[in-house]
Amino acid sequence: MASSSPINSIEILPETGVDVRQLFILLHGVGGSPADMEPLAHAVRAAFPSAAVLVPAGFQPYDGGGAGRQWFSVRGITEENRPERVAQAMPALVAYVREAQARFGLLQSDTALAGFSQGAIMALEMVQAHDGLAGRVIAFSGRYARLPRMAPQYTTLHLLHGAADPVMPVAGIQAAQARLDELHGDSTIDVATQVGHELHPALIQRAIVRLQTCVPLRSWEAALGLNQTPPEGSTLH
Repeated sequence: MASSSPINSIEILPETGVDVRQLFILLHGVGGSPADMEPLAHAVRAAFPSAAVLVPAGFQPYDGGGAGRQWFSVRGITEENRPERVAQAMPALVAYVREAQARFGLLQSDTALAGFSQGAIMALEMVQAHDGLAGRVIAFSGRYARLPRMAPQYTTLHLLHGAADPVMPVAGIQAAQARLDELHGDSTIDVATQVGHELHPALIQRAIVRLQTCVPLRSWEAALGLNQTPPEGSTLH
């Protein structure tokens, strides 16, 4: 069951009579729209038929022209001012996520947040500021506003990137993943050769595999009764 709101957000809900067991929130890139995330939304629906898939429109009109939306402005953006812009945009998105969780009666651990480009920045930085607000983050062609100083302990991060990305070079997310490993975070990284800055079908397919097969380290530790730093920091699968 799919529906759209007046601002062109997209909702794909389970069939009538099916209980909602998972929540996926998908965030588009700067100047884009929820329609850009439809291939991912339909892949998620096919893989997780009891999930609610919400694709909101960016909360700000795109200030670069056209009818697109944005999460924060990139006009005059620098490495120095990017973190502040992300922080200013964050409260509205956090409120949206919490309202969606309350709407469906789901836990934070039942929530996955996926983003492309600027949407990936928002997803990654959200769980830096609010560890565990989502159990999983899937970041396509993204980056951090600044390299993480600590790793989320209650969120598993799946990083997916094109090796030929000219907008957000893959070296940036590889450096971030190395930092997460140093901080004993729970993350995976997949890089697709000959793929640029796009929500490529190969990356979508790999994200679904990660979601279906990776066991979060925190779950592994709980099952074994461990209360210690996980070894070499990566998701077990």
